[in-house]
Amino acid sequence: MSIGLPDGITACLFDLDGVLTSTAVLHRRAWRRTFDDFLRPRGEPPFAESDYIKYVDGRPRYDGVRTFLASRGITLPEGSPDDPPDRDTVHGVGNRKNELIDAIIRQEGVTPYPGTVRYLDAVAGHQKIGVVTSSANASRVLDAADLTKYVEALVDGVVISRDGLRGKPAPDSFLAGARMLGVEPAHAAVFEDALAGVAAGRAGGFGYVVGVDRAGQRAALLENGADVVVEDLAELL
Repeated sequence: MSIGLPDGITACLFDLDGVLTSTAVLHRRAWRRTFDDFLRPRGEPPFAESDYIKYVDGRPRYDGVRTFLASRGITLPEGSPDDPPDRDTVHGVGNRKNELIDAIIRQEGVTPYPGTVRYLDAVAGHQKIGVVTSSANASRVLDAADLTKYVEALVDGVVISRDGLRGKPAPDSFLAGARMLGVEPAHAAVFEDALAGVAAGRAGGFGYVVGVDRAGQRAALLENGADVVVEDLAELL
């Protein structure tokens, strides 16, 4: 069966939210509520969709807080990873968002994209499969979506923090995923829905970068490094 990848590709590295599961929508909602609650008392305009795409999407959680607030000229103390969610530090605001996304996932569950499951079924056993995500909740999301059975390597927010990797758009996390699978980047394909993610795939010298357009940003995905853009992974079959 054709899987829509060039000859020589032996591994697939998938982003999680927005590529494998529909949780990107939930993350976007959690970020909007977190930042709107933070900005409102300060008289700032609300968090916009363009803010999410430009400053948050695909980045590790604390990088997203830091980068977005800098765009509004707001600087918070860094704090520490165990800061409580009500503390106005970079880590506190990030933990506030994490607490909120946990609650949303518990209430609404996690759904894999049907086309993604079809694609995973087609490549499993023929390609090595890794998941590379900035999310610290990846294991729980993969379990809830019944996708763990496909995954041979996982680089998530926990690994990124533990190993001091730079977040997307730097290629560090994808390169770590390729190392875990024992493949050279030139022989691996990256699947990403975030602009920072396709840029990371391009910066890492990966053999093929598939942009997954869930938000009407085909042109931007191509401009940031995608070799091809699909709206659903089943289009590659």
